[in-house]
Amino acid sequence: MAAFSALTHARYADADAILEALVRALRATDKESAEYYGDLVDVGLGDTPARETWRKLMTFVNYFPGRGTFREQAYLEGKAEGKEDGIAEGLVKGRAEALLRFLELRGIPISDSTRERIADCTDLDILGRWGDRSATVDDANDLFTEEPEPGADRLR
Repeated sequence: MAAFSALTHARYADADAILEALVRALRATDKESAEYYGDLVDVGLGDTPARETWRKLMTFVNYFPGRGTFREQAYLEGKAEGKEDGIAEGLVKGRAEALLRFLELRGIPISDSTRERIADCTDLDILGRWGDRSATVDDANDLFTEEPEPGADRLR
């Protein structure tokens, strides 16, 4: 009800008080509902001064740092997820670069397409298999040879 009251009274002088009450109500509800109603109000306020007030109230850095508000949690979760993605991306890039460097040090020619395939690979396990093979191959394309299925060499 507070969300609909905020939308209905967005152009009234007491809109700020309604929005502050709504923020308190959203903090007391579940995360999914709070996000839904928070976004509904943000869109519904349109181009009004109340929307600016709403956005200020909804930024955790101004009012409720460390209190576990839904926006703060979403921000922190996104930040942690981004950090994990960055670490994984760095590991992949480093492994690909190390593989290419090792092939170069062994004097094995690397075609542009092979270099691109290694650099574009985002799977650490595959890069690891290629890295293992890089110690014994004489041609960089041999890195990509598929491994036989276990038991495939047995006669039936």
